[in-house]
Amino acid sequence: MKGTLMIQGTASSVGKSILCAAFCRILKQDGFNPAPFKSQNMALNSFVTEDGFEMGRAQVAQAEAAGIAPRVEMNPILLKPTSDQGSQVIVMGRPVGNMAAMEYLQWKEELLPVIDQAFQSLSAKHDVVIIEGAGSPAEINLREKDLVNMGLACRLNAPVLLAGDIDRGGVFASLYGTAALLQPEERSLLKGVIINKFRGDRKVLEPGLQQLEDLLGKPVLGVVPYIRLNLDDEDSVTDRFNNRADDRALKVQVVLLPRISNFTDFNPLELHDDVNLTYIREPRELNSPDLLILPGSKNTIEDLLHLRGSGWEEPLKNYVGGGGLLIGICGGFQMLGRRILDPLGVESKSPEVAGFNLLPLETVMAAEKSTRQVEAVWRYSDNGYFSQMGGEESLVGYEIHMGQTDYRSADHPVYVRTTGQWEGAVSDEGNVFGTYLHGIFDNFTWSNKLLNSLRRRRGLPERSSTLPGTYREFKEKEYDRLADTVRENLDMDHVYRIIGQGG
Repeated sequence: MKGTLMIQGTASSVGKSILCAAFCRILKQDGFNPAPFKSQNMALNSFVTEDGFEMGRAQVAQAEAAGIAPRVEMNPILLKPTSDQGSQVIVMGRPVGNMAAMEYLQWKEELLPVIDQAFQSLSAKHDVVIIEGAGSPAEINLREKDLVNMGLACRLNAPVLLAGDIDRGGVFASLYGTAALLQPEERSLLKGVIINKFRGDRKVLEPGLQQLEDLLGKPVLGVVPYIRLNLDDEDSVTDRFNNRADDRALKVQVVLLPRISNFTDFNPLELHDDVNLTYIREPRELNSPDLLILPGSKNTIEDLLHLRGSGWEEPLKNYVGGGGLLIGICGGFQMLGRRILDPLGVESKSPEVAGFNLLPLETVMAAEKSTRQVEAVWRYSDNGYFSQMGGEESLVGYEIHMGQTDYRSADHPVYVRTTGQWEGAVSDEGNVFGTYLHGIFDNFTWSNKLLNSLRRRRGLPERSSTLPGTYREFKEKEYDRLADTVRENLDMDHVYRIIGQGG
């Protein structure tokens, strides 16, 4: 079989990304060689491919579900918001500049050849391409130069399934209304609808399902139940920021920056059943956690200024002065230094900003972004929280950052890449640690050693991790669980017939 299938939604957060991942895994299980594709993604959670190109994490998850390595062709256009009205535009894994929304709308039509070439490259190598739309195809103000929904479906003659989220209510109206706003040639590509995130007895839905089919003239292919998965999610629609403190033994708090990026770094910590991870916005929410994290940022300088203006500096320093463990990742790492310089105006109009001065380093923003996968050897510090974590440890992860950081003391770097380049620094007291390594907590052996260090400080017994060696190994089981659930609740024979109509 050779074909395509496109999943569109009545809105953001209806589950398009997860459904695409499910179809990728089902096809893989059934002996096919699928690949995911999203022509344009807007997200601050991104990833670096083996060859150093940046792409959205949703397509990375879908590639993992398909059992293949992520390639930038799966997400040729990535928009990373830098403000409410502008984004860094990344084309085929490389930034081409920052653009205001209207500027990008006027320019994006020039990207059609890039999108078409990326799709053709995938189609030539894979049996089926699973295509994800963005937002809703019923945004009639954006129809004229659409690159990612029905405009793309029409160019590729791709059959479309429309998904709606019943968990938030109004699913029948949203499905019917979305279809009603499509043009006739677009409606001809719509082959069926899916109701997603259902909780309850499906028998209650049956009368509505039949009426919806009659109104649309399209089949309801299934009702997928609400399923809780420990997989990476899109930054704009995540529920993780709403997590609340509970009575679990270890408390981890992450400072929720206005431009937080790659918060997927911390998802693995949620898998430990004695860890309560929460995101906090204001200093008054800082509640003596065992671990406090400053995450990555798409605009480090502006977020640093925001923290300072919001009164964060004194509470951060009091927390560290009281012996708390503070970890900074990427942009958060840069904030921990003495100062950040931006002579080229890469991120801000401020040419120099003082950091929190908790690590002996300085960062200079560069015009060229560093994007690379990293294999490293951790060399444990002999003090503070890291003193009892034992010998050397292999780590894998990736870097995405604009700045270049200069360490002011050879005594402070704590682990080294295989190329010999230092990738992190720790304070003399051993309770402030910064790193450029995204995905450091994905290394379960290392992160469990760190959690055991926290447990010892609290007088709690150490734990042996029941998790596999890496987060990726854990996610493999989650993809299978997702695929099993979707397969059981959709008419997959009908879906396969629809796939055969595309491409």
